[in-house]
Amino acid sequence: MINLTKDMITCPIENTLKLINRKWVIVLIRDMFTGKKHFKEFNENKPNLSNTVLAETLKFMENNNLIEKKKSLVNNKPSTEYYLRKKGSRLNRILYEMAIFGIDELECGDEGDLEIINMFKEYYAELLKV
Repeated sequence: MINLTKDMITCPIENTLKLINRKWVIVLIRDMFTGKKHFKEFNENKPNLSNTVLAETLKFMENNNLIEKKKSLVNNKPSTEYYLRKKGSRLNRILYEMAIFGIDELECGDEGDLEIINMFKEYYAELLKV
């Protein structure tokens, strides 16, 4: 067995949690997997997410290379879009496991109908490319 001390390496689980534990990060990454890419789209159906917090969270995600911001002109109007970078896309398995855990363990699925549960699992597998 390899003996790793805290001085040799920081805990990868703790480091990952520091990255994704910030409120809204996982939800925004999920939104990007579903195709959302504009500021206004991220605010939809999130009454507790203020514009200030959303802007700060997107900046945090950009600074940590989870997403990239692209500015362009659409019909001569400025437009800003956000895209997952490789690092953000690699969180797909974490999101998938969270979804499956929720379906299996937190009664987020219909316990009596295995067909519906399996449809949800297939949906998340396809959406998150796992």
